[in-house]
Amino acid sequence: MMIAFLTSALVTLMVVVDPLGLTPTFIGITHDLPPAARRQVALRASLIAACVLTGAALAGQWLLTTLGISLPAFRIAGGLLLFSIASEMVFGVRIERQSKAAEQAIEERVRNIAAFPLAIPLMAGPGAITAVVLLSGQTSGQPLLLALLIGVIVVVTATCLLVFMLAQHIDRPLGITGNVVLTRLLGVLLAALAVQFVIDGVRAVLQT
Repeated sequence: MMIAFLTSALVTLMVVVDPLGLTPTFIGITHDLPPAARRQVALRASLIAACVLTGAALAGQWLLTTLGISLPAFRIAGGLLLFSIASEMVFGVRIERQSKAAEQAIEERVRNIAAFPLAIPLMAGPGAITAVVLLSGQTSGQPLLLALLIGVIVVVTATCLLVFMLAQHIDRPLGITGNVVLTRLLGVLLAALAVQFVIDGVRAVLQT
């Protein structure tokens, strides 16, 4: 049973989180950061996603039920917020911080984009949280199976971290023009993904 559960959890989360599929988005939203800052973004995003998914495994269903929040509502909210990031990518909008030093601005941007949109809702999004909550329900409160699930979460987020670290070398040959074009294109794709989040959430609400 443990092997079957481990395999099921690993395959499910790998497919839902999709580390390789997140690579273009990581490149698009971090292309203007120095290499050290990009590594910080990758590390922080992976740690945040691991914490969020672990929390979902331990108390996700209880928390959502207590707050009266449905997963479709979570999906719609995530889609709307993600769309705002996508619009910034498409139109090249950047928040100016005239009163801050460049290092402080970079550090603030690292913290912001690591938490949103990378960690939430891309890595630890509604789909991943739903999958983790359902998998935790299959453990029937058995500590060993729950520990296996948390181990799978660590493996998946570590895979994301590895892929993000390798992604830094992909966009170097593109140059400034290539990065601008790639960012705009990925912004459109990210906007489409955000709209799909909203559609899925609305569809789930209507079905219930």
